[in-house]
Amino acid sequence: MDFIAIITIFTLIIMGLFHFYWAFGGKIGLDKALPTKDGKLLLNPSKTLTFFVGIILVLFAYIAYALQFYDFTINENRNFYLYSGIFLSTIFTLRAIGEFNAVGFFKKIKDTEFAIYDTKYFSPLCLILGIMFAVLIYKA
Repeated sequence: MDFIAIITIFTLIIMGLFHFYWAFGGKIGLDKALPTKDGKLLLNPSKTLTFFVGIILVLFAYIAYALQFYDFTINENRNFYLYSGIFLSTIFTLRAIGEFNAVGFFKKIKDTEFAIYDTKYFSPLCLILGIMFAVLIYKA
Protein backbone atom coordinates (compact mmCIF):
# COMPACT_ATOMS: atom_id res chain seq x y z
CA MET A 1 0.00 0.00 0.00
CA ASP A 2 2.90 2.33 0.69
CA PHE A 3 3.99 1.92 -2.93
CA ILE A 4 0.63 3.17 -4.22
CA ALA A 5 0.76 6.19 -1.94
CA ILE A 6 4.36 7.01 -2.87
CA ILE A 7 3.65 6.76 -6.61
CA THR A 8 0.54 8.93 -6.20
CA ILE A 9 2.41 11.53 -4.16
CA PHE A 10 5.37 11.58 -6.55
CA THR A 11 3.11 11.89 -9.61
CA LEU A 12 1.11 14.77 -8.14
CA ILE A 13 4.25 16.63 -7.09
CA ILE A 14 5.73 16.25 -10.59
CA MET A 15 2.46 17.54 -12.07
CA GLY A 16 2.58 20.48 -9.65
CA LEU A 17 6.20 21.23 -10.59
CA PHE A 18 5.26 21.32 -14.28
CA HIS A 19 2.58 23.88 -13.49
CA PHE A 20 5.06 25.99 -11.51
CA TYR A 21 7.49 25.77 -14.44
CA TRP A 22 4.80 26.95 -16.87
CA ALA A 23 3.66 29.71 -14.48
CA PHE A 24 7.21 31.10 -14.44
CA GLY A 25 7.42 31.17 -18.23
CA GLY A 26 8.53 27.65 -19.18
CA LYS A 27 7.42 26.43 -22.59
CA ILE A 28 8.42 22.76 -22.75
CA GLY A 29 5.32 20.59 -23.02
CA LEU A 30 2.91 23.51 -22.83
CA ASP A 31 1.77 23.04 -26.44
CA LYS A 32 0.75 19.47 -25.58
CA ALA A 33 -0.96 20.38 -22.30
CA LEU A 34 -3.65 22.77 -23.55
CA PRO A 35 -6.59 21.72 -25.73
CA THR A 36 -7.01 23.34 -29.12
CA LYS A 37 -9.58 23.41 -31.88
CA ASP A 38 -8.79 24.61 -35.40
CA GLY A 39 -5.38 25.78 -34.16
CA LYS A 40 -6.85 28.00 -31.44
CA LEU A 41 -6.49 27.41 -27.71
CA LEU A 42 -9.70 26.39 -25.96
CA LEU A 43 -8.10 27.36 -22.63
CA ASN A 44 -5.75 30.25 -22.03
CA PRO A 45 -4.99 30.15 -18.30
CA SER A 46 -3.13 33.03 -16.71
CA LYS A 47 0.22 32.51 -15.02
CA THR A 48 -1.50 33.10 -11.66
CA LEU A 49 -4.09 30.41 -12.34
CA THR A 50 -1.39 28.01 -13.54
CA PHE A 51 0.60 28.64 -10.34
CA PHE A 52 -2.56 28.09 -8.27
CA VAL A 53 -3.18 24.74 -10.02
CA GLY A 54 0.40 23.76 -9.11
CA ILE A 55 -0.30 24.54 -5.45
CA ILE A 56 -3.54 22.54 -5.57
CA LEU A 57 -1.75 19.52 -7.05
CA VAL A 58 0.86 19.62 -4.29
CA LEU A 59 -1.96 19.82 -1.73
CA PHE A 60 -3.53 16.76 -3.37
CA ALA A 61 -0.18 14.99 -2.83
CA TYR A 62 -0.39 15.94 0.85
CA ILE A 63 -3.88 14.41 1.07
CA ALA A 64 -2.54 11.18 -0.48
CA TYR A 65 0.25 11.24 2.11
CA ALA A 66 -2.24 11.75 4.93
CA LEU A 67 -4.52 8.94 3.74
CA GLN A 68 -1.64 6.49 3.82
CA PHE A 69 0.63 7.60 6.63
CA TYR A 70 -1.44 9.42 9.28
CA ASP A 71 -2.47 7.52 12.37
CA PHE A 72 -6.17 8.32 12.37
CA THR A 73 -6.67 6.84 15.82
CA ILE A 74 -5.12 10.01 17.26
CA ASN A 75 -5.97 12.44 14.48
CA GLU A 76 -9.24 14.35 14.72
CA ASN A 77 -9.40 15.14 10.99
CA ARG A 78 -10.03 11.60 9.69
CA ASN A 79 -13.34 12.50 8.05
CA PHE A 80 -11.81 15.53 6.33
CA TYR A 81 -9.15 13.34 4.69
CA LEU A 82 -11.59 10.57 3.81
CA TYR A 83 -14.04 12.98 2.16
CA SER A 84 -11.16 14.76 0.44
CA GLY A 85 -9.97 11.41 -0.91
CA ILE A 86 -13.46 10.55 -2.15
CA PHE A 87 -13.67 13.97 -3.79
CA LEU A 88 -10.27 13.56 -5.48
CA SER A 89 -11.05 10.04 -6.65
CA THR A 90 -14.26 11.34 -8.19
CA ILE A 91 -12.63 14.42 -9.75
CA PHE A 92 -9.79 12.46 -11.38
CA THR A 93 -12.17 9.78 -12.65
CA LEU A 94 -14.52 12.41 -14.11
CA ARG A 95 -11.53 14.15 -15.74
CA ALA A 96 -10.61 10.84 -17.37
CA ILE A 97 -14.13 10.43 -18.72
CA GLY A 98 -14.08 14.02 -19.92
CA GLU A 99 -16.53 16.67 -20.97
CA PHE A 100 -17.32 14.98 -24.33
CA ASN A 101 -15.78 17.76 -26.45
CA ALA A 102 -12.02 18.30 -26.11
CA VAL A 103 -10.94 16.42 -22.97
CA GLY A 104 -11.17 12.82 -21.75
CA PHE A 105 -11.70 9.39 -23.23
CA PHE A 106 -15.00 10.38 -24.86
CA LYS A 107 -13.91 13.62 -26.54
CA LYS A 108 -15.05 14.60 -30.04
CA ILE A 109 -11.87 16.47 -31.01
CA LYS A 110 -9.34 13.68 -31.59
CA ASP A 111 -6.88 14.96 -34.18
CA THR A 112 -4.98 17.69 -32.34
CA GLU A 113 -1.64 17.24 -30.59
CA PHE A 114 -3.33 17.73 -27.23
CA ALA A 115 -6.01 15.15 -28.08
CA ILE A 116 -3.39 12.56 -28.97
CA TYR A 117 -1.48 13.16 -25.73
CA ASP A 118 -4.74 13.25 -23.78
CA THR A 119 -5.78 9.86 -25.11
CA LYS A 120 -2.36 8.25 -24.61
CA TYR A 121 -1.24 9.84 -21.35
CA PHE A 122 -3.41 12.43 -19.58
CA SER A 123 -6.76 10.60 -19.41
CA PRO A 124 -5.23 7.24 -18.42
CA LEU A 125 -3.14 9.03 -15.77
CA CYS A 126 -6.26 10.68 -14.35
CA LEU A 127 -8.09 7.36 -14.29
CA ILE A 128 -5.16 5.72 -12.50
CA LEU A 129 -5.03 8.58 -9.97
CA GLY A 130 -8.77 8.20 -9.40
CA ILE A 131 -8.31 4.50 -8.73
CA MET A 132 -5.28 5.11 -6.51
CA PHE A 133 -7.20 7.58 -4.35
CA ALA A 134 -10.04 5.05 -4.07
CA VAL A 135 -7.54 2.42 -2.88
CA LEU A 136 -6.02 4.85 -0.37
CA ILE A 137 -9.49 5.68 0.98
CA TYR A 138 -10.28 2.00 1.35
CA LYS A 139 -7.10 1.50 3.38
CA ALA A 140 -7.64 4.55 5.62
